[in-house]
Amino acid sequence: MNILLLGSGGREHALAWKLAQSPLCETLYAAPGNPGIADHATCVALDVADHGAVIAFCEDKRIGLVVIGPEAPLVDGLADSLRGEGIPVFGPNKGAAQLEGSKGFTKDLCAKADIPTGGYERVTNEADGLAAIARFGAPVVVKADGLAAGKGVTVAMTMAEAEMAIMEIFSGRFGEAGAEAVVEEFLEGEEASFFALTDGSTIVPFASAQDHKRVGDGDTGPNTGGMGAYSPARVLTPALQAETMTRIIAPTVRALADEGVPYNGVLFLGLMLTREGPKLIEYNCRFGDPECQVMLMRLQSDLVELLHACAQNRLGSVAPPRFSDATALTVVMAAKGYPDTPEKGGEIRGIEANENEHVKVFHAGTAVKEGALVANGGRVLNVTGVGSTVSEAQGRAYAALDAIDFPTGFARRDIGWREVAREKSAS
Repeated sequence: MNILLLGSGGREHALAWKLAQSPLCETLYAAPGNPGIADHATCVALDVADHGAVIAFCEDKRIGLVVIGPEAPLVDGLADSLRGEGIPVFGPNKGAAQLEGSKGFTKDLCAKADIPTGGYERVTNEADGLAAIARFGAPVVVKADGLAAGKGVTVAMTMAEAEMAIMEIFSGRFGEAGAEAVVEEFLEGEEASFFALTDGSTIVPFASAQDHKRVGDGDTGPNTGGMGAYSPARVLTPALQAETMTRIIAPTVRALADEGVPYNGVLFLGLMLTREGPKLIEYNCRFGDPECQVMLMRLQSDLVELLHACAQNRLGSVAPPRFSDATALTVVMAAKGYPDTPEKGGEIRGIEANENEHVKVFHAGTAVKEGALVANGGRVLNVTGVGSTVSEAQGRAYAALDAIDFPTGFARRDIGWREVAREKSAS
């Protein structure tokens, strides 16, 4: 079948790389794509906000499956428009995508369905926000309600930080995403990410990962879209995964169906592993970035078969996803100035020379200018290594990263540090 992939980041490069491997994939198109994606797909210019143009392209190219990578088109209802024309699409409808599009919606759903999460208050102005954080006390979590590209969340360890976060949200910095805020209880424990596929009735676990959100080593500095990840996250044991499926994911799928917005796609859970068990930090309605990169490096199943079965509401008819026992670890190379004002235009050399059977480099914010590969965004490359342990995968990723010539780039040097420490203490 012909497939259309929407998006241009590292997640979409990983998706394109894996989709193109399937014998079910005839022609893969990507809109808009990036230089790495262009190695696997025909890149085309499409305005994803113009639903009519996307539908016309799908009809013209006889697209049998649309895979929507980023969250914004899902929250905008593109999946609804495509399904309305009979085009199979992997990704939730607009109503279900509120799981990511509105943090307040998700917290209210959790309260209704008795899903374990932190306590919260929804606020619509600065005065109410300041009053809410005073009631919670520090540490406390402050979130812009809507989509803010991973930058609308503050884990405030002091009241001054919390007050600044509230004022920033209601200053208009995040636009419509900051029209409302959620003030949440601070949860203690270790974070992990878990993914499941569902067609609205059948639910199957996908994989686990652990992301590193802070920009600096030792988990310091501001939150980012993610500076690196590894998979699997062994701290999320089989017993904890089963508990997550039973107490969080299944009730969510049922609750959305009861609301009349059945969920079809991937559910991405940010979890805090507390003393009381896993608690939901947040939901995302698409594959994580950079978690997608490390999970797909381990995936042994046909990705097209899985996503197409989801899109056609027949997930129960195909074998559940299979993964290798190896560990994959990815390190983000970002442009200087990220996450505030990244420096664009820096030339990048030496990627292909450092790829091998154990290393793959996924493009994120890259472009080709005058024949040279250059940085064109905040997170630029995802240098990904595979090994039998986290330590081995980490070593391979950093060896490849250090051999890439990207003078205006930088990276954290401690991706996977928790699991590396556990491996060392166990040896």
